Amino acid sequence: MIDSLLVANRGEIACRIFRTARRLGIRTVAVFSEADARAKHVREADQAVCLGAAAPKESYLNIGRLLEAAKSTGAGAIHPGYGFLSENAAFARACEEAGRVFVGPPATAIEAMGSKIVAKARMRGVGVPVLPGYDGTLQDLPHLTAEARKLGLPLMIKPAAGGGGKGMRIVTAEADIESALAAARRLAEGSFGDGALLLERFLAAPRHVEVQVFADTHGHTIHLGDRDCSIQRRHQKLIEEAPAPALPDEVRQRMRAAAVLVASEIGYVGAGTVEFLFDGTSFYFMEMNTRLQVEHTVTEAITGVDLVEWQLRVASGEPLPLTQERVQLQGHAMEARVCAEDPEREFLPSAGRLRLMDWPGSAPDDAPGNARASRRDAGPATVLTAGAVRVDAGFATGDEVPATYDSLLGKVIAWGASREEAAAKLAAALDDTHTVGIHTNERWLARILRDSRFRAAQHSVAFLERHAPDLAGPAEPDPASLILAALAVLSCKGGPSSAASGAAASPWDTADGFTPNLSSLVELTFSQGTRRFDVGIQFERGGARGAWACPAGEARGADGTIALADLCCDYRFIAARIGAERVKGRYYIDDNRVHVWLGARHAELLLDDPRNRAYSASAELGGLTTPLPGVVVSILVSVGQSVAAGEALLIVEAMKMEHTIRAPRDGTVLALHCAPGDRVPEGQALLELSS
Repeated sequence: MIDSLLVANRGEIACRIFRTARRLGIRTVAVFSEADARAKHVREADQAVCLGAAAPKESYLNIGRLLEAAKSTGAGAIHPGYGFLSENAAFARACEEAGRVFVGPPATAIEAMGSKIVAKARMRGVGVPVLPGYDGTLQDLPHLTAEARKLGLPLMIKPAAGGGGKGMRIVTAEADIESALAAARRLAEGSFGDGALLLERFLAAPRHVEVQVFADTHGHTIHLGDRDCSIQRRHQKLIEEAPAPALPDEVRQRMRAAAVLVASEIGYVGAGTVEFLFDGTSFYFMEMNTRLQVEHTVTEAITGVDLVEWQLRVASGEPLPLTQERVQLQGHAMEARVCAEDPEREFLPSAGRLRLMDWPGSAPDDAPGNARASRRDAGPATVLTAGAVRVDAGFATGDEVPATYDSLLGKVIAWGASREEAAAKLAAALDDTHTVGIHTNERWLARILRDSRFRAAQHSVAFLERHAPDLAGPAEPDPASLILAALAVLSCKGGPSSAASGAAASPWDTADGFTPNLSSLVELTFSQGTRRFDVGIQFERGGARGAWACPAGEARGADGTIALADLCCDYRFIAARIGAERVKGRYYIDDNRVHVWLGARHAELLLDDPRNRAYSASAELGGLTTPLPGVVVSILVSVGQSVAAGEALLIVEAMKMEHTIRAPRDGTVLALHCAPGDRVPEGQALLELSS
């Protein structure tokens, strides 16, 4: 068995691999970039080595520095995780040449599937069904344009060397073919170092179904069931489940057999995933991921198998622990990817310091540097009892989320005896997830899980695009959230830090409207975006007795009754009886920002204080600022150019995705404040547009 392991990756996958390695008594080595110097995966390893600057090419993609880190720490094996170099045949070969065990398939198997062009041709040759398309070697843009027109619309463009949906473009109008090909090539060259593209007939609303396969060096290849990963946005999976629901038994068996055939055909070793598109009657080979998948957790939950342990054992030369006949699938499991992105702003990536990262089931003292293991970390990572929720997290309170890498913070996994039970448990666990400091998507994911169409397995890869309006959050905070926010500010004046430390608040900090022998009214104003809300709390002798909340300037709503005996406030929760209903919420006060969570609802409110109002000269002059930190890829306009509302102005790349900045109105470009290649922080002025 391997005795020391370097994980050539970061974030939640590095932490997850370390967990199994520790259980097996394997010494662990982390690598990190300068941007990740204080990251969770660095803290959890036995030893850690800095690779270099934040840019992936200087750190996580630098094969020479990774091998030197393994040599200097005495790590006998290297696990690539997923992303970065996990499907890089040159890295696998370099590990072998350096005398290190590569925990993954042989370089020849990676090469066989590394190019989608070669892979599809090979699979077609052994009878695995594939979609019509162009996978030829002539790759100049004029020829690709001609082939795209010949194939017809709708059309999908993919980087031949890519994976994980990165760089894919869907074309529905002939006028967009050339620009889509150029954009896909630019991203393919930048992300994978290979500009070759693959064209495929686009299925408008198929399901994405995949099969987990595993093979050893003794000639055994098996499958561990299937998964459905159809809930995707921009080709990125967000909710995955196992087994795939509403799949005819005959199709399921043929798909699993095809996946085993694919793995056997290329001499595969280790964990791999064969991905298919299913249109309701037929399935088509899409690609094979020659690595561990992000969503491997749901397969672990229904099989009781630790796939990372299997990887380590197979890499050590051991045979597979189970034969196909002994693999048993029980119940249903679902996983949700919690990402640093803002569903209210078209899912713009978010970066910065996590002032609070409260995962479901975490204890109050879970914090960076706390060595106490929470109950979810005890025992093998794969076993979920009927009431348990598993969390694979890469970040904790106090961590910095860099803008350089992808947006995944962690994964929440739930198991149930049925699909309905698993979905309900996962939605509740997402409600119990709380973040402050950056924007996250967990409540948006919970709304998907509760959607009746998803519950009925009436979903496809087009589900989110077609039903986006139905999944939007509430337009404004409800009265209960506003009243609890006001009570948190007034009754819990000491805030989280003082309550956590047990420090007594000064009597002068108790903003309860005290007036000798008289009742008093304390009024607060909160804002959320451009909306403002007034809240009033009526105090009498003994405490708060009444409350109202309404949009600013409107007539006051009916008073509610707050019973003092039910008013409870500590540094995490606040509860009160408002009218006939007792409500309890999680709260967090961050300077003038007050966060209140009531189940599936989250209100982030700014406490209005005239002293904190700032004047933005850039906004007054028509300035356009970047809504996210990133790198300017290209500038599409010039000074003096007239633009129309909605016209593309610039392209900014952040967290491995390109984002187009568009004109909010008609106008003329007055000035440019950036150039291609510039790294820009959130809020920086990019250009000036006449009003």
